[in-house]
Amino acid sequence: MKIALIQSNLIWENASANRKNFESKINQLDSNVNLIVLPEMFSTGFTMNPSAVAETMEGETLIWMKALAKEKDSAVTGSVVITENGNFYNRMFFVFPSGEVQYYDKRHLFTLAGEDKFYTAGTEKVIVDYLNWKICLQVCYDLRFPVFVRNVENYDLLLYVANWPKVRTNAWDALLKARAIENLSYVVGVNRTGPDANNYEHIGHSQVVDFLGNYILEPQETEGVFVVDLDKNEMLETRKKLDFLSDKDIFEIKI
Repeated sequence: MKIALIQSNLIWENASANRKNFESKINQLDSNVNLIVLPEMFSTGFTMNPSAVAETMEGETLIWMKALAKEKDSAVTGSVVITENGNFYNRMFFVFPSGEVQYYDKRHLFTLAGEDKFYTAGTEKVIVDYLNWKICLQVCYDLRFPVFVRNVENYDLLLYVANWPKVRTNAWDALLKARAIENLSYVVGVNRTGPDANNYEHIGHSQVVDFLGNYILEPQETEGVFVVDLDKNEMLETRKKLDFLSDKDIFEIKI
């Protein structure tokens, strides 16, 4: 699978400007890809003012994602502030080239920033089937909670989108590698760059880690479009040789 990671600064609470910026970056791609990955809350930044920016499932950003997926013949994913039934969600969309949409609502809300006071947590783990790959969708703070993401479904790719600040970059790097190693899965992490309205600096460190914890794409600190090609067969062969997942614990998660 060929994946494009789009790492960029975000314009605070300005969805139209952010869409224009990402579209410009995506148009720089000089070859076809299968999946385009955008950061967490890519249209607004990590805002605790959802009432000012929230869109519906018929909103402009999801319409834009569908049009982009069709035009590029590529799936597009990233999280958006969504309002539904009187609640606000940090919702990660996975838009197929056909226009079909699946989504994951962020399970672990970032209490240090008060996200839990403004957003409703998701309850379901979501595995997307795309091009014969099983892809697990996760958002930022979810990275710190390995039980929820334990690979009991034999997924192939663990995908994190984030607004992860510079001050905790070491944790981001270490945990992405840990999730790859313990789950014998590829891991893709896409983060933003630049300062937000709360003066938190972000240096990206978008990266791709293989199923043994080796970098396929080392952490990147500049804005850009980074393309990687992942080999599922190589991962499956490694799982046969190193069948660690067969020894995993049996457990139940209570929400």
